[in-house]
Amino acid sequence: MCLSLLACAAIGMSGALNDYFGIHVVDEATGRGVPLVCLETVNKARFYTDSAGYVAFNEPGLMGRKVFLSFTSSGYEFPKDGFGYEGTGLITRPGTIQTVKLKRLNVAERLCRLTGQGIYRDSELLGKRPSNATSALVAEVMGQDTAQAEIYKGKMFWFWGDTDRPEYPLGNFHTTGAVASLPRGNSDASQGLEFRYFQDKNGFVRPMFSNSDPHPIWLSGVTVLGAGAASEMFANFAEMASLGKIMKSGYAKWNDVKEQFEPTKEFSAETGWRFLDGHTIRVTETGTTYAVGGFPCTTRVPADLRHLLDASSYEAFTCLRSDGSVIKGSDGGPLYRWQKESPPIGPQEEAELIAHKQITLDQAHFLPVDANGAMILPHGGCVHWNAYRHKWVAIFTRLHGKDSELGEIYYAEADAPSGPFRKAVKIFTHVKYTFYNPVHHEFLDRDGGRTIYIEGTYTAEFSGNPTPTPRYNYNQVLYRLDLSDPRLAFAHS
Repeated sequence: MCLSLLACAAIGMSGALNDYFGIHVVDEATGRGVPLVCLETVNKARFYTDSAGYVAFNEPGLMGRKVFLSFTSSGYEFPKDGFGYEGTGLITRPGTIQTVKLKRLNVAERLCRLTGQGIYRDSELLGKRPSNATSALVAEVMGQDTAQAEIYKGKMFWFWGDTDRPEYPLGNFHTTGAVASLPRGNSDASQGLEFRYFQDKNGFVRPMFSNSDPHPIWLSGVTVLGAGAASEMFANFAEMASLGKIMKSGYAKWNDVKEQFEPTKEFSAETGWRFLDGHTIRVTETGTTYAVGGFPCTTRVPADLRHLLDASSYEAFTCLRSDGSVIKGSDGGPLYRWQKESPPIGPQEEAELIAHKQITLDQAHFLPVDANGAMILPHGGCVHWNAYRHKWVAIFTRLHGKDSELGEIYYAEADAPSGPFRKAVKIFTHVKYTFYNPVHHEFLDRDGGRTIYIEGTYTAEFSGNPTPTPRYNYNQVLYRLDLSDPRLAFAHS
């Protein structure tokens, strides 16, 4: 009886697979499947390629015949016909797969979705699921916001903000965590990552902060102090009353036994800017190793626990006095330096100084120009040392971009983590969509730093787009950038 049932199930599954017409959308230059491509029929039915570039098509009335499909994806293009349509007609024969090639305009290559349900949904429906693909739903995670990652005691630790679940729109708002590894049999992150989430007894992710308060708790500035078995991991946390209002914040320490962060020190009003935020880095200067945070990298403290918890030890990078006036150097231009009195300066403050004619654009540290000479206002991002370029490399979102309010991602480089970053190149884009808080995970670099990987949050929020992308929306998407690409040359000059 059991064997008969299994046989029937197998026959049913085989029949289901043969009901689909497969469409494989690939990068014409690499032959690799392109995720996040929208296919649209004449009557506006939409389908999106999964992380392997597949769509499993089975539409009643449209099978076994020629069907016109348009192909659109930010940073990629399909040749237009004489009427301007970017698409082609395909014969939708069940049980067959048709390959369609797109030209990549982005400098960076879109690789895959890292989080959420159904990463390889269509591949599975077509019987093409990669051997190293994780299950269709991992730890009940449907969507995740903003990644932080750090190497701690030889492992890749990942932390995210608000996390969606299947049962209800409200999920985990007290930070989600996981230990990651490369997919089985892979030597790089080109197929994504395998996450072992910290889960509760019901299988959903559990809070990384033990707190019964319903307000969201966000984490940033993950910092590892010390080395080896004696190392400790800290982060700053913020309990949020609303998107822009913090109720309580401070430093928390990772507990190896509980696998959770525990508050160590609460910030007071006097703390002000004196804490590490964003994606921290290590910089050694005049014999002292600093933990440097923020984007841009404008806040630093000696990299040990005593100084980390001592607000008086923090320094900020700025050209302003405490009264807001500009400090002038011997050349008459602004004098940027590390000091303890004034808060750090950033792109927005520099833009205001330029608007008031207190500094010029070519004197700013954090306002690069694009190839057209237009000023770029960076929003969120990170800076890391790159061994291939022998430079500090910045990856960031452009605020008020042409394609999107927060959807264009740029590359820039400088001789110091605090700049100046003079020129920048757009490496990928999302038209009328948001890709915020991008982060370059330098520990995933390959080929001596020539190949880097960039993760960010893909969401309709702040974009004005009323149609979120199914499955991809509010999740993490991974890109790969080859720093030897000649299209980056402008940023080198």
